[in-house]
Amino acid sequence: MMTSCARPIAVSLAVAALALGGAPAAAADVYDLDPAHSYAVFQVNHLGFGTSWGRFNDLSGTFTIDEENPAASSVKIEIKAASVDTNNPQRDEHLRKPDFFNAAQFPLISFKSTSVKKSGESEYTVGGDLTLRGVTKPLSVTLQRHQTGADPWGNTRTGFDTTFLVKRSEFGVSYMPQGLSEEVRVMISVEGIKKK
Repeated sequence: MMTSCARPIAVSLAVAALALGGAPAAAADVYDLDPAHSYAVFQVNHLGFGTSWGRFNDLSGTFTIDEENPAASSVKIEIKAASVDTNNPQRDEHLRKPDFFNAAQFPLISFKSTSVKKSGESEYTVGGDLTLRGVTKPLSVTLQRHQTGADPWGNTRTGFDTTFLVKRSEFGVSYMPQGLSEEVRVMISVEGIKKK
């Protein structure tokens, strides 16, 4: 049984926790990225003649969604650089080398959010750090959220899309500056399965 003295102390601690953003854990939903239904695709201009496309085949990550307090949400995605795939094995091997991703020395490309703001009914503005080839730069992206609900296998699922531009020279990729565009367009589409 709680004493009359202990009761106000407990109430004060609870109020302090809420003031510091210590919302109950149940308020936030944690999702594991579903690699079978998530995609990281990029495109660059090639010699002014056309657009070259590529993708990464190995993605992982988690995202936390707090519906009541979007600022407490977070995103973390990791991509294995060696999984680059442009449908041309010789080119893919070159992309793994130091001219481009240098996958042996820097095996992971990652994005970790530092801020989340709900900017529309199904839109979030997310700021974070993009790390590529050992270089970390701030990046702000707009996430378009899809529906959230039960999938055919009894899981709760949700997903996001985003598109953004990256200047490759900022991450130490300056190979063939007259032949490949400086800006690389990146498209990310992810689905997540809610942890039970």
